[in-house]
Amino acid sequence: MPLLLIPLALLILLALWALLIPIGLIQRYRYGKARRRALPWAVSLAAALSLLSLLLLFVSAWIVGHWVDDAPLYAAAGLLAGAALGALGLGLTRFEDEPRGLFYTPNRWLVLGLTLVVAARIGFGLWQTAHAWDEGHHDWLSRQGSLLAVGGLLLGYYQIYTLGLRRRLRRRAGRSAG
Repeated sequence: MPLLLIPLALLILLALWALLIPIGLIQRYRYGKARRRALPWAVSLAAALSLLSLLLLFVSAWIVGHWVDDAPLYAAAGLLAGAALGALGLGLTRFEDEPRGLFYTPNRWLVLGLTLVVAARIGFGLWQTAHAWDEGHHDWLSRQGSLLAVGGLLLGYYQIYTLGLRRRLRRRAGRSAG
């Protein structure tokens, strides 16, 4: 009898996951387009951690390259596209220099686009898994380069965006000190 509960528990976890993914994406969009204060320590920490994440992405791409053809190339292409989007995002961001600090509001359309890219990749991954499961394909792993490209895109965007935000904060600090 207790062994029969395991498939039920797995089914409940799968249903919970399927419910929480869309909620998480909606919350990510809502937070991503919100006005917020740029705290120097938080921006510096975000820049350092996203640099560490980029390092881990390329180490992972190198390791996964044994199974996924051109994995580092996918990650690098995503990184370059993300860097361009990050520069565009900085240009489209609304900055407000107030006595209490620097506030910024990211462009809602760019945030929506990045959120939709993540949603599309999740959907594509589920579609690939369903077709691989039905057709008995065992080479589905070799076709996962787009996952690395999306990871590179997001990390490249956030790296350039946080570095640009950090630069703006340093210029602001230099103006107020001088």
